[in-house]
Amino acid sequence: MEFFFAGLGISSDLFAIVVLPLLIFFARIIDVSINTVRIIFVMTGRKGIATILGFLESLVWLLAIGQIFKHLDNIYSYIAYPAGFAAGIYVGMRIEEKLALGKVVVRIISSEDIDSIVTYLNKHKFKYSIISGESDHGEEKILFTVLKREALPGLKQKISEEIPTAFYTVESVKSASETGLVVEKPNRRRLGSWLASVKRK
Repeated sequence: MEFFFAGLGISSDLFAIVVLPLLIFFARIIDVSINTVRIIFVMTGRKGIATILGFLESLVWLLAIGQIFKHLDNIYSYIAYPAGFAAGIYVGMRIEEKLALGKVVVRIISSEDIDSIVTYLNKHKFKYSIISGESDHGEEKILFTVLKREALPGLKQKISEEIPTAFYTVESVKSASETGLVVEKPNRRRLGSWLASVKRK
């Protein structure tokens, strides 16, 4: 590689101090970013593209680590390597946000009226289920819904606007069926009575 850059008029000192660390830095960004995206594809069950990304990730990593071993006396390479790793994590997360791959399950728990959220879900044809529970704050409604990740910001904004005090969690799901349930308010007198109240939406 030194011979190639020497042909471009780049001195060995410039190569060691600037060019090589930059190459390692950007190689690490690429391979860590690929790794982040690959994990998302693995979680969503996309085996083919995850396999291809895994091959590319390993190839880029070998090229980067190979340059480290060839220049063990270059301190700048040791700085560039972890710096590229850290930057790659950030870049990979940004890519994942833009791609918005897969589905998520959202759980909303609130003691307030959630009819506005239900209306929003019905409007966008999102499947959901509702059950009633009880906490130290009194009666609570628990809403479950599964939607594409790209639709999550809209739902979160709706929650913050309509029921800002609501508690909600978001988790990634590998797959989800297309059927959905809407659950009527359960009877707290008997533990299993709410099961009989389940009806198809």
